[in-house]
Amino acid sequence: MLTFISCAKTMASRCTLSVPEVTVPRFEAEALQNALAMSKYSASELESLLRVNAKIAAENRLRYHDFCSEDNRPMPALCAYTGAVFKRIAPKTFTADDFLYAQQHLFITSFLYGLLRPLDGIRPYRLEGDVRLPERGGKTLFDYWKPLLTDFFIGEVKRQGGVLVNLASAEMKELFDWKRVEAEVRVVTPDFRVWKDGGLKTVVIYAKMCRGEMTRFILKNRIDSPDGLRAFTWEGFSLDEERSTGDHWLFTLQ
Repeated sequence: MLTFISCAKTMASRCTLSVPEVTVPRFEAEALQNALAMSKYSASELESLLRVNAKIAAENRLRYHDFCSEDNRPMPALCAYTGAVFKRIAPKTFTADDFLYAQQHLFITSFLYGLLRPLDGIRPYRLEGDVRLPERGGKTLFDYWKPLLTDFFIGEVKRQGGVLVNLASAEMKELFDWKRVEAEVRVVTPDFRVWKDGGLKTVVIYAKMCRGEMTRFILKNRIDSPDGLRAFTWEGFSLDEERSTGDHWLFTLQ
């Protein structure tokens, strides 16, 4: 079983955690080309392109400009991202064995790097999937990555037993030919909702925290089949068997 999560927009500037190894991303050559293309934009252009304020645009202008600097040492991906999902995964509590297990059973999306394993070394960046780079023929990064990632992703899921636990945000499907993914492997999608205004609603921050907690649960407990997810509970969230359908598993706040 393989688990799949989204990257985060926020990243650390350095990592002090001890990890067993730092590996080379599968698509590092493509990532370096993407970073080089992004380094050609001014801060004001990045402000518009990334839909960020002037401070964040300036920060990322420097990131891309210094991307290949010897002082800019790669960080393991699981430790580099600092969004809500990654805070709940809490890699600072991982043992060496936890990291090595995660390396074999977890993928992280990246608009710059394509797909990452937890120990793949990456540098800080910010990017969006709808960015169009002239060097990529004017395609969005979603369209650029789709033919590169789909076969590789399906092959890796099959290598881990043919079951994918999809804990990524919905937009990440656009990085792949998702119809093919669903046709060739079993995709289990946990969904986290709360009762609000008389119905079940998705509250983004709760959904992100639950995705992180479930990822941590899978990795720490070495869950190797979807049935193991039935035992997941966190802060009142638990599996709602009645409202779950097929491989769309609904976890609600009771």
